[in-house]
Amino acid sequence: MSEVIKLKKGLNIKLAGKAELITETALISDTYALKPTDFPGLAPKLCVKADQDVKAGDPLFYDKYNPNVVFTSPVGGKVVSINRGERRKILEVVVKGDENAEAAKFMEADPKALTKGEIKEQILKSGLWPFIKRRPYGIIANPEEVPKNIYISTFDTAPLAPDYSYILKDEKNTFQVGINALSKLTDGKVILGVDANGNSSTFEGLENVVVNKFSGPHPVGNVGIQIHHINPINKGDVVWTINLQDVLFIGRLFDMGVLNVTKTIALVGSEVEKPRYFKTKLGTNVSVLLEGNIKTENNTRVISGNVLTGTKISDDNFLGFYDSSITVIPEGDEYEFMGWATLGLNKFSATKTFISSLFQKKEYVMNANLHGGERAFVLSGQYEKLLPMDVLPVHLLKSILVNDIDKMEQLGIYEVIEEDLALCEYACTSKIHVQETLRKGINSMIKELG
Repeated sequence: MSEVIKLKKGLNIKLAGKAELITETALISDTYALKPTDFPGLAPKLCVKADQDVKAGDPLFYDKYNPNVVFTSPVGGKVVSINRGERRKILEVVVKGDENAEAAKFMEADPKALTKGEIKEQILKSGLWPFIKRRPYGIIANPEEVPKNIYISTFDTAPLAPDYSYILKDEKNTFQVGINALSKLTDGKVILGVDANGNSSTFEGLENVVVNKFSGPHPVGNVGIQIHHINPINKGDVVWTINLQDVLFIGRLFDMGVLNVTKTIALVGSEVEKPRYFKTKLGTNVSVLLEGNIKTENNTRVISGNVLTGTKISDDNFLGFYDSSITVIPEGDEYEFMGWATLGLNKFSATKTFISSLFQKKEYVMNANLHGGERAFVLSGQYEKLLPMDVLPVHLLKSILVNDIDKMEQLGIYEVIEEDLALCEYACTSKIHVQETLRKGINSMIKELG
């Protein structure tokens, strides 16, 4: 193992409602869905229609600009609805599960004995390719490209994030099979980022990987931060990333010859009665996780993902494609007397504004209230304290606002995606929509340069 890479910039947000290390099997959901809106830049084309029977692993839709990239049903059953939004934009393809439905058959084989082309074809046909993301831009990887390296962060430092060492403890062999498959797709290395202060023994003894240890506050667990400190992305470089649980899907595909997208979800937040882990399937209806487990005295916000980068959903909507947690916090839409002018005895502050910063309280109940609207976007040095990268985030965002492509390149847009600047948005006194602005800049880069 390498020496520990220690980062000092960042912030750990101490939210109440962390999951106990207890795993239950969730009730079987009646419906499951894939949401094309989970994939930036995707132009979906349907493969199915309402009332059509599908197997687990059958295509539901594909990418118009790259037809080899298909999105397959997580369960067998029947397509019950295709929900659309404005201008007939596809929002969801909903499948009603059937326990007796068959699963599509794929090749069952040891990736070590397969060629690069055979592995790629298997992952593409099964619908697991969209789990592999490309940097720059944080979009689905192009199968025709060869990445410089493939990066996997084995820990998440976002508020109330799941413990991946706990999730992986019984599936280390499956993880190794997934690693073996991924290692055939790059001319470089598969590189793991491991928590130096966590249970790194889970990741010892793995083959075909290079391990780097990290320590520090959030966002040290973000794969983009780790890439920056291992081998920064320059113009023309292409690397791939994939989440840890998604590697398990690939491992099961080669071990079993079927699509098995069972994943462990952390149900967390101050408004959850018993925060803990649940085994369920990709795209599940979250109502089966929430029912009977939410405190009813407050108006709540349900988030697919974490509080910094997740998506607000209704309590009968579906788990996001890349999400490994469901977070429930107070909405915060009630009137607060005196607001920011209070002493803040029970409030968390990123800038130690409140008196509570003197007491080192372990956990805080925080809501979704923005406490004000957008204001003048000025240089304050605030972002730089939270971003452990050699990037000037305020200047980068301002170059995006004026659509200056050259400046975006010079200021590091190739190295960041939304999650890397999410902490800046949380702490921003100007209430700037940092993540939305960054994605607009990335879309401009893709349009301009490809």
